[in-house]
Amino acid sequence: MFNVSHLASGYGQSQVIHDINLNVGKQEIVAVMGRNGMGKTTLFKTLMGVLPARGGSVRVDGKEVGGLESYQRVESGIAYVPQGRMIFSNMTVLENIQTGLPASAGGKVPEELYALFPVLHDMRSRKGGNLSGGQQQQLAIARALATNPKVLLLDEPTEGIQPSIIKDIARTLKEIRKLRQLTIIVSEQVLSFTLEIADRFLVIDKGRFVYEDTRNRVDAATISRYLSV
Repeated sequence: MFNVSHLASGYGQSQVIHDINLNVGKQEIVAVMGRNGMGKTTLFKTLMGVLPARGGSVRVDGKEVGGLESYQRVESGIAYVPQGRMIFSNMTVLENIQTGLPASAGGKVPEELYALFPVLHDMRSRKGGNLSGGQQQQLAIARALATNPKVLLLDEPTEGIQPSIIKDIARTLKEIRKLRQLTIIVSEQVLSFTLEIADRFLVIDKGRFVYEDTRNRVDAATISRYLSV
């Protein structure tokens, strides 16, 4: 469903992502783990087209999207929940979700989205900036799902969120994967969260993948060593 080959990117004279290769199957959840500054967000911004690639290929369901603008990648089936959530704080919950809807929806939010996030239905008239961190994260995910993606990119979804809400998000992501037959790639530092949801684990270190394993063989101690400062 999602294929990345020999991807490279960076800022100015500095190359941050070096020759990244990644193949993710339909309905697979892959966790990209690493400390701050190791390239997780740069990788995700490059996959989404926010940052231009310096080489390599990105394909969704067989279609090359590497040369497309971000909005065209959304149309091709990629949705992105950025680090820090980036919701529109002065817009209501309803208006935030509507920004992700295709024109054909006529502004009507599908009931299944509210079924996944009941709190958003209850708070649909409230300004996004007045929600808690966990509620804002749910809103950001709902807004991304409104685009009907094939692939969902989540950058540090547990950042600044209390543990009980993290468990709710883990449960919801597994439910979304099943309901939408969705491919999910999540960047994280919280190992307990990814152990709950991921089928496969990769560790990024200085812009390169240095460890990869499947859920049933994952070495949590090795990953922890890469995550420790």
